[in-house]
Amino acid sequence: MRPVLVGILLLLLTSHAFAQDFSIIDGRAIRFYKEGEQLILERRYDAALEKFKDAINREASFLEAYVKMSQLLITMGNLEEAERVAESGRSRLSGKNATPKHSADIGWVFSNIYLQKGEFEKAYKQFEAIDPLLDDSFRSHVYYKEMKTQMEFLKTQLGKSMSIEKEKLEAPLNQFQLQYFPVLTADGKQILFTKRDGTGNYDKEDIFTSFLDESDEWSVPRSIASTINSQYNEGTCSVTADGNILIYTSCDAPDSEGSCDLYVAYKVNGTWQRPRNMGKKVNSRSWDSQPSLSADGRILFFSSNRKGGFGGNDIWYSVRLADGSWAEAKNLGEIVNTPKDEISPFMFFNNEILFFASDGHQGFGGMDIFLSRVKDGKFTKPENLGLPINDQLDQVALFITAQKDYAYFTELASSENGRDRSLLYRFKFPKDIYLGENLTVTGGRVFNSKTGDPIDATLSLVSLTNDSTLYQFKADGKTGEFMMLYPEKSISGLYVEKKGYLPKIYNVERDKLQNVKDLEVQLTPVASGEEFVFENVFFDFDKYNLKQESMSSLKRLVKFLNENPNVNIMVTGHTDNVGSSAYNQTLSLQRAKSVQDYLIQNGMHPGRVLVEGKGDKEPMVPNTNSQNQALNRRITIRVL
Repeated sequence: MRPVLVGILLLLLTSHAFAQDFSIIDGRAIRFYKEGEQLILERRYDAALEKFKDAINREASFLEAYVKMSQLLITMGNLEEAERVAESGRSRLSGKNATPKHSADIGWVFSNIYLQKGEFEKAYKQFEAIDPLLDDSFRSHVYYKEMKTQMEFLKTQLGKSMSIEKEKLEAPLNQFQLQYFPVLTADGKQILFTKRDGTGNYDKEDIFTSFLDESDEWSVPRSIASTINSQYNEGTCSVTADGNILIYTSCDAPDSEGSCDLYVAYKVNGTWQRPRNMGKKVNSRSWDSQPSLSADGRILFFSSNRKGGFGGNDIWYSVRLADGSWAEAKNLGEIVNTPKDEISPFMFFNNEILFFASDGHQGFGGMDIFLSRVKDGKFTKPENLGLPINDQLDQVALFITAQKDYAYFTELASSENGRDRSLLYRFKFPKDIYLGENLTVTGGRVFNSKTGDPIDATLSLVSLTNDSTLYQFKADGKTGEFMMLYPEKSISGLYVEKKGYLPKIYNVERDKLQNVKDLEVQLTPVASGEEFVFENVFFDFDKYNLKQESMSSLKRLVKFLNENPNVNIMVTGHTDNVGSSAYNQTLSLQRAKSVQDYLIQNGMHPGRVLVEGKGDKEPMVPNTNSQNQALNRRITIRVL
């Protein structure tokens, strides 16, 4: 919970936990004390402090006054003074005042002071010392139970603090009074953030961006686009790994559904199109903000305080449908969300780890950063990122690069003229926190094999094990350029498709695409006589039954034929040179027929799919080694 709330609860605590049997008998000092309590109820804190001071000046051994004054100072955020007063009270623990109750009173105050100062080891030791002194009635109180739970959590964390060094981003970044919520593209070459020139009502938010040059220097930040930034507020944004889909927050715009809404913009042929409100399926009449897109933009996570949640702000999500629209937003569920606040989601680039800030899960105080891993399609119990990433203060958001090397965040600071500033920082992300297998970020270009013109093809990286799409990106129609992420250990295929063209299919591992820095993908227009290798169709040795791993390619061939209803094809089987030519001829034909049977079973007219077997007669490469032989064992598709 937030420190100010802790302080207020502490003030309530004394009257509930300990009977008003004072350590003194001086009536006037007691009257000052009770007047101070009444002033607290009236929220007249400064006046209450003066009354407690009067009580202590009247009777220096008035322990209850020290305790109450310290608690009030905690509520007011003056921890140093609270500790000084509490220390003065502790020095009076002698003689008739050295009772378990008084020791517990003072110790409880110190436990909370140490917690809020982030001196967790001292807080834990202090609580351990006073815990046996607390009476049973107090142990049943919710405040005690929360403290006990937090101390048990601290016990698991002490001694595990990781080593991090915060680094302020160098000029020309951090040139504004306020810049916050940084996000980067997967290659780390573009940073986007919210910029604001002040905290006044007329200081509006805009989205700014900067690019990393070949010398690893950031360019001067500039407005992301005139089509996006307007006279209204545009801020708290998320961008896809390739930087081509942007979702951001805008508050109180004319077309808003609620107080703050989410807007989406697409970059087409290198130019940002005009954004649009994401509509009632995503936005509500409440606060909807802090978006996070999955790497390829197929899933949106965001925070909202709308009805139907678990309380406070919850994490919600929406899925982008095949037609480009967004599905009805759904609550992420009670594993992640709590009756308190969950904000600032960030889905890591592997689509397997969700980071978010929360004060509803057990933490160090205030908002902490947590992560929840996706296993078997479900989110697991959130894990606290630990010290020193989290501490007693509010940690609001974190962005980790695809390379897992740096975490970017915002930190508040005070400028020389006394105005608050927010600056962009980063630190090397600790290897102690496992983020899954490594990702390779690379790209290339798609173009017409006949004309050289760029093509805005769709590129899908698909797990061949279960036919699930890992990532899906689109090449730029103006340049043909694209970005792709390759998980280190995934058995996957890359499918490059555009209606009116023959598909290009790769086997990522065999073709070593992770090592190809600028992949040149040539797509050939559909025409009679054109042919392509039908990759990722697998058979067991000496067999012709299609393996499960072939489903991704087979489904895409069905899609290709449905998109081109006038196209008929020849499916040709090929083998290597192991075995007799006659046997290879028969095996290659049987394998081609297996593909034909699948297509017919999935709606293709038999007359559209002819087959032939070429055996080992037409090798792609000489059968001189096992790698070449693997290339020669293939299926080809020719347009008739």
